[in-house]
Amino acid sequence: MKNFDRQYRLAAGKAGSQGFEIGGDPRPLHISFSVEKADTDSANTAKVSLWNLSPAHNAELNKDDCVVALRAGYGSVMPLIFAGVVTFAKTKLDGSDELTELELVDNRIELRDTYVSVSYTGAVNCKTLIQDTADQMGVTVSFAYNATFKEIPNGYSYVGPARNVLTKACETSGLVWSINNGVLQVKRPGDTMSREVYELSAETGLVGTPERVQISEENGSFSYGWDVEYLMNAAINIDDFVYLNSKYVRGYFRVYSVVVEGDNMEGTWTCTARLLEVS
Repeated sequence: MKNFDRQYRLAAGKAGSQGFEIGGDPRPLHISFSVEKADTDSANTAKVSLWNLSPAHNAELNKDDCVVALRAGYGSVMPLIFAGVVTFAKTKLDGSDELTELELVDNRIELRDTYVSVSYTGAVNCKTLIQDTADQMGVTVSFAYNATFKEIPNGYSYVGPARNVLTKACETSGLVWSINNGVLQVKRPGDTMSREVYELSAETGLVGTPERVQISEENGSFSYGWDVEYLMNAAINIDDFVYLNSKYVRGYFRVYSVVVEGDNMEGTWTCTARLLEVS
């Protein structure tokens, strides 16, 4: 991985409006960001600091339901690291500069609570049910490579929050669902979304020594894994498959959580991830 020529693009605006994008200029504005994502029911969050925005940009960010999408990477490769809604914005002086601080939350709760209406006679495949629900929610759906789907045999009708339809379809098929960066993901519990494997080693950006961790589950059992730090690779996301190749541990793991941090004017762009054993 080439860890130079750090680039970012931040786009913001109300859904359906023109909005604005920054980061593509020869001398981009100063940005600092910290993004936290996890395979839990809690919303993903981000904090973004921007220096010397124009009054028009600040006005856009302070509009109700302003949506922000942040991409970051190296050269022309800039994966999406966060997409969500501005929940708080303030602007203050920082020496001779003007600093705008943003707090963002992904829109999984808003999407999850979207009302949908579905009705089928006869047998309906759960994949069809999930796809139709996602279409009404206005989100892209991604199915894990090994997900299989059962049928509900005697028809199905429902009007109400989308989360209830998704849970019904997934529980029938022994699957789970989540929303990350506006994408509905459906997979087996404790499994990964794809067979693609990212290697984490000293050669690919692994920093320091992995630290062993244990997580208590709601049913009283435990999950085991490792906390690792590596030079930012925003392509590695929640529920991705990772091969950890270090002096002390080698093996395949699932990304349970990740914190992405960076500042385009100083320091190193890094990720801190918790990797769990694949069940």
